[in-house]
Amino acid sequence: MASRTRPFAAFEWMIAWRYLRARRAEGGVSVMTWISLIGITLAVFALIATLAVRAGFRAEFVDTILGANAHVSVYSAGRVAETGQLLRGFEDYDAVAVRLRQVPGVVRAAPVVKGQVMAAGRGASTGVEVFGMRSEDLASIPRVGVGADAYGDIGRFGEGIAIGSGVAQELGVTVGDRIRLISPDGVKTAFGTSPRVSAYEVVYVFTAGRYDIDRTRVYMPLAEAQSYFNREGRADEIEVMVAAPERVDDLGPVLMAAAGAGAMVWTWRDSAGAFLRALDIEDNVMFVILSILVLIASMNIISGLIMLVKNKGRDIGILRTMGLTEGSILRVFFLCGASTGLIGTAIGVVLGCLFAIYIDPIFSAVNYVAGGGVWDPSIRGIYALPAKLQVQDVVSAVALSLGLSFVVTLVPARRAARMNPVEALRYE
Repeated sequence: MASRTRPFAAFEWMIAWRYLRARRAEGGVSVMTWISLIGITLAVFALIATLAVRAGFRAEFVDTILGANAHVSVYSAGRVAETGQLLRGFEDYDAVAVRLRQVPGVVRAAPVVKGQVMAAGRGASTGVEVFGMRSEDLASIPRVGVGADAYGDIGRFGEGIAIGSGVAQELGVTVGDRIRLISPDGVKTAFGTSPRVSAYEVVYVFTAGRYDIDRTRVYMPLAEAQSYFNREGRADEIEVMVAAPERVDDLGPVLMAAAGAGAMVWTWRDSAGAFLRALDIEDNVMFVILSILVLIASMNIISGLIMLVKNKGRDIGILRTMGLTEGSILRVFFLCGASTGLIGTAIGVVLGCLFAIYIDPIFSAVNYVAGGGVWDPSIRGIYALPAKLQVQDVVSAVALSLGLSFVVTLVPARRAARMNPVEALRYE
């Protein structure tokens, strides 16, 4: 009759449940069960929270790169003029931009003039990087143009300049104020090159979400930038944005061919690749470390079950003499350990998901208790601690926790199943 008992029958669940909730005076190990449950819960919570923060940081970092910078910068190796001077950039930049826009997958191609200058206003000064481009091209930059976190009138861009919020804060200026841009490579005279100093009205202030961008970037109308940086009739490079930034490397050869002889490309992966690879290594290391934490928490299940088997030796002997098979005994104690792992994992998942969802108020509370300054954007690049829940991260955490819980449970459960009923009852 025992051979016809189906696995995980109702009586096996009933016996396992009675053992789990038994008091210590009755031979139960409820204290160890609670320790195991809390350990699994905290380990899974820490794993999901870390994976969510890691995914959020990476997504925010990549989004700020793709939302405020060119996905591909197309530039020229340069040519030697008749005077022997090396001329860089594109003289036919409009024609090159048109050809680049015709490449499948390209959504934007804009000629740009770049230069580094000193900005001064209200008694303060700071180094900035100037991007010269047309008004319609500025408006099409996702984290800078229309619809971005900004104030001022981008429609007046032709009458002044646009600056990052960090530049505005450093100089103490706002929309309507004027700042001076000072370039050491300015006006060429018979006595040499003298610095160029020009004053411009601030018509637009943007926040791209990256500290290094908001703190250093200034946009100037293309024609004015060409005059200011002595680039008359030329553009330094063509900024290209594509529909699928993750596959930007596939477009490199096509873009170089469209740009013409001597053209070269520099993608966002080239500029941020080292940092992204460092993030990947950190992700893998953190997952391994937290997996060890889950394993340690799972080992508490073994301790609890070994104590339970020792205390329930008489019960095991009686159950075996009543006709329960080794398989039934194994499943009873397997259910005791697996239930702890399952419940702890479920609670840990809930806590981890809640942490990721409500990370902003949690972080604000921590920052308030610590007196502020917990997150330094000048070091981490972005302004807040982000979190992004991903199904694959939650699934991997659940699979790891349940897998370890089930595996470690088999050792003491098998020991209980192989216990000799005669030996178990000899001294009872």
